[in-house]
Amino acid sequence: MKVIVAGGTGFIGRRLCTELADRGHDVTALARSPDDADLPNTVETAMGDVSAYESIESHFEGQDVAVNLVALSPLFKPKGNLSHESVHLQGTENVVRACEEHGVGKLVQMSALGADPNAATAYLRTKGQAEEIVRSSSLEWVVFRPSVVFGDGGEFVSFTKKLTTPYITGFPGGGKTPFQPIWIEEFVPMMADAVEDDEHDGHAYEIGGPEVLTLADVAKLAYAAEGKSLTIVPIPLSLAKIGATIAGAAPFFPFGPDQIRSLKEDNRVAENDITAFGVEPDELTTLASYLGVENPAKVTA
Repeated sequence: MKVIVAGGTGFIGRRLCTELADRGHDVTALARSPDDADLPNTVETAMGDVSAYESIESHFEGQDVAVNLVALSPLFKPKGNLSHESVHLQGTENVVRACEEHGVGKLVQMSALGADPNAATAYLRTKGQAEEIVRSSSLEWVVFRPSVVFGDGGEFVSFTKKLTTPYITGFPGGGKTPFQPIWIEEFVPMMADAVEDDEHDGHAYEIGGPEVLTLADVAKLAYAAEGKSLTIVPIPLSLAKIGATIAGAAPFFPFGPDQIRSLKEDNRVAENDITAFGVEPDELTTLASYLGVENPAKVTA
């Protein structure tokens, strides 16, 4: 099978391209700057920007399945002239159009838990709008809505450390936002299964890990892995939003009010759809285990 992965050089894309190639598929990683990508020699690369249709459309010729992983981070404000609308919305429109015009039969779309066209944040709002585009297309489709994905090269754990300092720190909202983190090495095979198996077509899957952790829990685990403790001093979200609005005007400041607003979003699955892939929650790797924290009860809230 020939598979093109838009965003194939990113955090999830590199693992998915490798997984698909290891399963014997002909894989092309599509990215804006693919030349220095850490990918197996068996994976082809192609240069293109999903927000510019002419730069990507020819690469879809002859492909059987497309995967759209291209996204901006929900944790940091977009850089330069990038926007959630141009990347998530226009980018998905262009991927769908390229699939339809070049006879690609199926699209696996990376969305996000809580995606909704009427969501409070630009990230979730445009992710929800992108889902509508995929569903209304002529393609067979599969949508993934994961909670946060962690692993080597991921930004989730490091994000909590950007918001904090060791030992004692202020934290927006006290870090009470719940997440259900899943390890990338256990998430990617599910995506590969969806690429291969028609039984998943027409389904949107909410995917979470084996436990619910607050953002404060994650920060404590991250510092515990370094042998450091952490005490959280809550900062009201209203004050954090004002501070982010003021500081966000500086181009070097990585957070804005939209990112603070996202800290109000519950990031737990209502029902964990990992079972559709023959996986049970108690089989999955916890964040504490991944970080090598022997006794997480000492650091979790």
